[in-house]
Amino acid sequence: MIASILLLIIASLLSLFFVYMAVTEKDLLKAVAYSAGQSITYSILLQAMSTPDIVMTYVAVSVGLYSALLVFVISKTERFER
Repeated sequence: MIASILLLIIASLLSLFFVYMAVTEKDLLKAVAYSAGQSITYSILLQAMSTPDIVMTYVAVSVGLYSALLVFVISKTERFER
């Protein structure tokens, strides 16, 4: 019980860190990587709450498709924000 609550707290703080880094980053590829890290920590939170079916869908869409689509779009534009 205590281990799962500790896991929830650590994953929540880590996700806040990734969100802050993604928002403040000037390099768009690094921001996508931070966004993927945030999605991974959210999937850890969902797994800790015993929702494996939602985790499988969330990882496939958020980490896989979303990140790949953003990298493709960034490759068509400029990488750095002004």
